[in-house]
Amino acid sequence: MTSTAPTYQGLSQDQLAVLVPELLLSGQMIDRSGMAHLISAFGRDVMGKVAIEEWMAASPVYTHRMRTALGIDGDGVEDMFKCLQLDIGAPPQFMDFRYRIDDAYHGSFVLDHCGALLDVEPLGDDYVTTMCHDIEDPTFDATAIATNRRARIRPVHRPPRRPADRTPHCEWTVTIEPDRDELPLPPDSVDMFETRAGQLVLSAIDTTETDGWVDYRGPLVEDLQFAEWSTSALVRVAEEVALQHQLLSLGFLVSVRRYAESEAQAIEIFRKQLTGIAGLAADRIRAALGVSTDAAGLAQVLALHPCFGPAQYTGLTAEADEDTVVVRIPRESEAMADGGWTSILDADHVEPLQAAATAVDPYLVVADATEADGDLVVRIIKADNPQKEYGEVAVARFSGGASFEFVDRGRSIPITPVGSSA
Repeated sequence: MTSTAPTYQGLSQDQLAVLVPELLLSGQMIDRSGMAHLISAFGRDVMGKVAIEEWMAASPVYTHRMRTALGIDGDGVEDMFKCLQLDIGAPPQFMDFRYRIDDAYHGSFVLDHCGALLDVEPLGDDYVTTMCHDIEDPTFDATAIATNRRARIRPVHRPPRRPADRTPHCEWTVTIEPDRDELPLPPDSVDMFETRAGQLVLSAIDTTETDGWVDYRGPLVEDLQFAEWSTSALVRVAEEVALQHQLLSLGFLVSVRRYAESEAQAIEIFRKQLTGIAGLAADRIRAALGVSTDAAGLAQVLALHPCFGPAQYTGLTAEADEDTVVVRIPRESEAMADGGWTSILDADHVEPLQAAATAVDPYLVVADATEADGDLVVRIIKADNPQKEYGEVAVARFSGGASFEFVDRGRSIPITPVGSSA
C-alpha cells in the first residue's frame, strides 16, 4: 500500500520537540560539510571569506523572519538573544550560550561549550583565529543588526585558548548605544531578502492553541525547552529552521561563485556540500525520532529533511510502497526559481538522495531517476548489495555534532536582568 510521508505538520508535539533541536544542529553542520571542499579547492583564506559572506547574506534575513513569526518585536539585547536561541549558527547545547542581561540595551554571553571550536582546534591556531576572529566579528554584527542597527557584539576573550583548556570557551559583550551610527545591511542580504526563500509564506501559528507557547513575547529563558511550545508553533519553527538551511546554502553559492574558476566548479562544490549534510542530517533525524530502517522510514526522513524542505519551498514528496520509495521533486518550485539545492538534482546527479538513503539503510539504493510530468522522479529500492557511505558524508562526520547527544535540562527558567528586584 502506497503512503505519502507526512511533513512537519503531520508530527505530534512530542516528535516536533525532539526534531527542532536536531534541525538547528544540522544547520550548524552545513559548514562542516562545505568548508572542507573549499579548503581543498582554494585554501583557508578563501574558505574564511566564503564563511563570512554566506552568513552575512543569510542571517539578517532568517533572523527577521523568525522575529516576525514569533512576535519578537523589541529592539534590545533580550530580543537579540531570543533570536540566537533559534539560529542554526547557535544550536542548543552544542553551542552552549549562557546569557546575561544588564539592562535593556546591555548584556553579555559566554559559551560554556563551543562544538565548532572543538571541531577546529585540532587544525591549529590559524584555523581557530580564522573562525573565532575573522569570521565571528562581521557575522555576529550581521546577526545583531536584524534586531537593532546600533547593536555591537565585541569579545572579552576568545580562542585560541590560553591556557589550552580554558573555560568558558569565549565571552562577548553586547551593547546598543543611541548615539552610535547604524550599521547598513550587508549587500548580499539585501539581495537575499528578495529571493523566494526570503519572502516565502509558511504555516500560520494557531494563537488559540492551549498546548504550549504560541510565541516568544514573554521573558528570555535559559535553555529554551521546545516541549513547552504549542504544536503549531513548533511546526512553524521547524519550517523556518529548514528555510534557514536553504538561505545559508544560497549565500554559500553566491559567495563560491566569486572565487570559482567556472560555474561547473561552483556547482560541484555546492553538490558536495549538499551530499555531506544530506547524509549526516538523515542519520541523526532517523535516530532521534526512532524511524524504521526501511522504505517507510526513508520516506519519513526525506519528508522531514531540512535540506529537502520545507515543502512549501521545494515541493518534494516521498512515497513508500513496500520496499520502494518514490521521491518527486517538481521542476517548477520556489527552490528551483532561486537556484537552490534541489535545482542541482537531476537524473544524472542524485548523490544527496543516495547519501540520505544510505544513512537510513545501506541496502536502500537509487534504482533510477527520470524526468516525468514536470517532476524529477527518483525510485529507491531495497537492493542485494549495500551502498558505501559517500566520502562527502565521511568528511562531515569530522564534526563532533555527528555524534552529539542532547540532554534534558528541565523546564525553561526566565533570565532576570542584573539589578532587577524581580
